[in-house]
Parts: sequence; C-alpha cells; structure tokens
Amino acid sequence: MPTLCMFYGIIIRMYAENGGQHNRPHLHASYSGEEVVIDFEGNVLEGSIPKGKMRLLLAWIEIHREELEANWKLLSDGEPAFKIEPLR
Repeated sequence: MPTLCMFYGIIIRMYAENGGQHNRPHLHASYSGEEVVIDFEGNVLEGSIPKGKMRLLLAWIEIHREELEANWKLLSDGEPAFKIEPLR
C-alpha cells in the first residue's frame, strides 16, 4: 500500500480495492499502532485514532481532497500514486 504522506506521527496510505470491502474512495491512516479507514468526506469506515490526531487528519483531507481523488483514480487505473504535502 503506497504511503502518500506522513505528518505529526500520522502515516497515510491508499490503495484501490477493486471489488474490495469499501466501495467508495478512502484512505488508511495509522498512528501509534492504531488505524482508521476514512473516506474523502471525513466519514470513518472502520477503526480509530486519537481525537487530536483525527482532527489533524480531517483538516489535511479537506485541504488535499482533489489530490486524494486524483491518486484514487491513478491507483484504480493501475498507475502509481504521487506524494502529497504534509501539514506544517
């Protein structure tokens, strides 16, 4: 699963699940051994991370939504994803 970004201990990965468990575009974020799967609207599909880190993740998703959607399309087409800038 390609790593798209890392910031404040949060690691964000994405892969296209053709026919997989989640039908909508989403990402996987992990922090300190915990993982959350979240769609690009900020809906949690499964898992959790600490609330403070979740707020940072949601802000990052809002800022980079177009880039996330572009990466989802690339991965769905069998192309490699590109890195996205972290929160600073």
